[in-house]
Amino acid sequence: MLKTVFLGTPQFAVPTLEALVAGGHEVAAVFTQPDRPKGRGQDLAFSPVKACALRLGLRVFQPPKVRAPEVVEQLRAIAPEAMVVVGYGQIIPQSIIDIPPLGIINVHASLLPKYRGAAPIQWAIANGEKVTGVTTMKIDAGLDTGPMLLKVETEIGPEETALEVGPRLAELGAALLIETLSRLEAGVLEPVPQNDSEATWAPILERDHGLIDWTQPAAVIANRARGFLPWPGAWTWFRGKRLNLWRVRPADVESPAAPGFIFTSGKRLYAACGAGQTIEILELQQEGRKRLPAAAFLNGTPLQPDDILGVPPE
Repeated sequence: MLKTVFLGTPQFAVPTLEALVAGGHEVAAVFTQPDRPKGRGQDLAFSPVKACALRLGLRVFQPPKVRAPEVVEQLRAIAPEAMVVVGYGQIIPQSIIDIPPLGIINVHASLLPKYRGAAPIQWAIANGEKVTGVTTMKIDAGLDTGPMLLKVETEIGPEETALEVGPRLAELGAALLIETLSRLEAGVLEPVPQNDSEATWAPILERDHGLIDWTQPAAVIANRARGFLPWPGAWTWFRGKRLNLWRVRPADVESPAAPGFIFTSGKRLYAACGAGQTIEILELQQEGRKRLPAAAFLNGTPLQPDDILGVPPE
């Protein structure tokens, strides 16, 4: 069993931390991001990893900058054999990479070298991928560019969202990390360099990534709606206000007008897309109102003949 240090912050990292402890490895310290204001009261909230670490009785440290000289010296004093990073949220400097003899192992939620970056799960779904997975890798000074250790694949269901795929990848990644450490400790795992020519990028999500371009085909819009949950979501403009589309799907319905035209058939709600295609809107939420099924939305908001989605306020 190995002496380790764990660095992570989001819920995705929690299963890996739990697996480390359950697997008998010594977790000498847990590093996570500082507490952040949350909610209407802006009270300071623990990260999911901090909450997990405290429950497991582990030492927790929350330096604003992990590269600070005193933090580097602290890690040297701990002298871990290996370190594990899962969504920590800070770049690890070379001065820390050089500390553990077995390296720093990252659990990354994609099949590297595809989808390097901060939001691999979301972008894989948004781009219509049918398969994704988890890769363990030894980090280097680049961003998700280090040599790969092990991979595991999983299919993405045709209607699965990031909220559904993420937890499954977290559990797969936890098991993969334990296998990775076991094989590294035994000296039977050889890192494999990434092919940079095959790399793709999964940048941090921004609000406007969710803004729907109604000239795109229906499948493109539906995939982005699945991938960008819970934030920034898929959203558009409706009567000068923001409208979030929580669930949509391509529909085998003829488009009666230009992209962005919103219409009904019976109690079902549709919008015209590019390439003469249509999507069905299943759940939506007007700015300042509750999330509703389409039928309930139509009961309270009858459509007008000139209603068009995507027209921003003047």
